[in-house]
Amino acid sequence: MKRVFNFGAGPAMLPTSVMEKARDEFLDFNGMGAGLIEISHRSKEFDAVINGTDELFRELSGIPDNYRILYVHGGAQMQFAAIPLNLLGLKPAHKAAYVDSGNFAQLARKEASRFGNVVCAASSEDTNFDRIPDFDVSALDPETSYVHITSNNTIFGTRWNSFPNTGDIPLVADMTSELLSRKLDYNQFGVIFAGLQKNLGPAGLACVLVREDLLGHALPTTPSLLDYSVYDKNHSLTNTNNTFAIYMMKLVLEWLKEQGGVDAIEARNEHKAKLIYDAIDATDFYVGSAHKDHRSIMNVTFNLANADLNDTFLKEANAAGLYALKGHRLVGGARASIYNAMPVEGCEQLVAFMKDFEKRNG
Repeated sequence: MKRVFNFGAGPAMLPTSVMEKARDEFLDFNGMGAGLIEISHRSKEFDAVINGTDELFRELSGIPDNYRILYVHGGAQMQFAAIPLNLLGLKPAHKAAYVDSGNFAQLARKEASRFGNVVCAASSEDTNFDRIPDFDVSALDPETSYVHITSNNTIFGTRWNSFPNTGDIPLVADMTSELLSRKLDYNQFGVIFAGLQKNLGPAGLACVLVREDLLGHALPTTPSLLDYSVYDKNHSLTNTNNTFAIYMMKLVLEWLKEQGGVDAIEARNEHKAKLIYDAIDATDFYVGSAHKDHRSIMNVTFNLANADLNDTFLKEANAAGLYALKGHRLVGGARASIYNAMPVEGCEQLVAFMKDFEKRNG
């Protein structure tokens, strides 16, 4: 079997050793004669899995003790509704401020507007989201219940390099495409959420980190399975959760610990991104999509100066084992998603291909 270097934006590649362990345990978990995917979410065996996942996440992230870890159905986009339902009730005005830095930030704002008074606090739409917009925190209405940002913009290849200090107003961050890819001061945030399918595991589940004082404020109309307090009270097991996704997350966290933790993976991620950005910047054959001061280290977006070569570039890259490099339709060109599991060798091979392609077509 030939494994490609998978640059897909998500569902994204997982570490090979994680896939192999899941394969080996799929039919027989811990000598039970049954797979983890088949056993009860209330069994002592799964209880050990979810507790172990909690412990590993706390160890690797350094998240303070006054934050709860929830495993919530529906992935990150379900949180676009869960966040306003749980937090708008913090203030009587039911008001929230959203920073538009890309497509998913806009989708989150649109969904939240169904439940309260939602304003756009800043936007970079006028430059096609090639940067993080300037955001004047002092202009926030003190009656704002929370501020929402998308920390890394998968489609446009930008990220927040530093985070706004919103004071007493909780800062909510969608970190789907970068959670555990770099060190964070979690005390800056009221809530962080991330779909698993980039750096944490398979699609369909979200990891939600919520400060304890923000629990218990859900709007009366909030469904039980979107109420963070319900998840917290029942250790995310009010009903049958996606046990296999939680198990896979545990395996990914074990792998991350073996790699040296978040410090080591952040240094590796920065190195990987620099390899590709240096190749883009060294020539006028390729053109980076994101402003240099706002570039993501998870999603490198670029175009070919000669757009007529784009399809050929993608076709030949795929044939060379560089899979899923096609850019999103809103940006075009190419996108290399280089999440934690992408080895340095994959980025090196991409750079070598880019140089060879330019030599042959420049």
